[in-house]
Amino acid sequence: MIIHILSTLIFLVLAGLSARRWADHGADRRIMESLLRNQPRDPARFDPAMVEHLPEPARRYLLYTIAPEAPLYTVATLSMQGKFGMGDRDKPNYLAMSARQTLAAPVGFIWSMSARRGWIRISGSDTARWTRFWLMGLLPVARMGGTKDHARSAFGRYVAEAVFWTPAALLPGPNVHWELVDVNAARVTLRHNGLSQSVDVTVAEDGRPLQVHFDRWSNANPEKEYRWQPFGGYLSEFREVEGFRLPMHVEAGNHFGTERYFPFFVVDVTEIAFPHD
Repeated sequence: MIIHILSTLIFLVLAGLSARRWADHGADRRIMESLLRNQPRDPARFDPAMVEHLPEPARRYLLYTIAPEAPLYTVATLSMQGKFGMGDRDKPNYLAMSARQTLAAPVGFIWSMSARRGWIRISGSDTARWTRFWLMGLLPVARMGGTKDHARSAFGRYVAEAVFWTPAALLPGPNVHWELVDVNAARVTLRHNGLSQSVDVTVAEDGRPLQVHFDRWSNANPEKEYRWQPFGGYLSEFREVEGFRLPMHVEAGNHFGTERYFPFFVVDVTEIAFPHD
């Protein structure tokens, strides 16, 4: 009798966890579909005159990353492989990782990943609304989000990633402002729905972006308190994709530019596209 009761309880718990996991999958799919709807249906074409008034490093960056007459798509889908650090600089605790992402700055993003090391398997998704990760696809090990702090932190991430992979989203406009930092760096500030994020881009002589650096609202600190902290990374291995020249290798992490810098995100992009009708 006791064994039967325990078996029933275990079955109900597992069924409940499985239902919750499938609900997460459904939420992931819906947000991805909503982000894709932000892709311009009949985008303008890039004209170098659009950036002629910008600070010289910003102009260099945009002329390098966007070819003349390229359709100005602002929503990208990506597949990537690499490693994801669960530790710190001294003990990185890297897991082999693969992920898919839909990036639609300034509206949002979704990053769905699966990571492993030995028998350990972690999977889940990260968006402007939530962070949800599961152990072995069954046990929830992280569920957070739905707060202003989370939204602000996420906004910093996907504005910086727009610098990497959707430069058309950073062309000058009412909510996009560029300013000079120095001879080889410019700062872009993007505003959306009450949020504002500035990102510094350092470029080579030909305009190739070498690194990004910005203050991110983050609780990645021993106190687990949200505050502004340096974040950034390095870009390399550029490839042309539908009129854009984009980095296929990215290394990024917290405390960029300090002795505590830890590149927990190290990926190679295996596919990038700009979905459109």
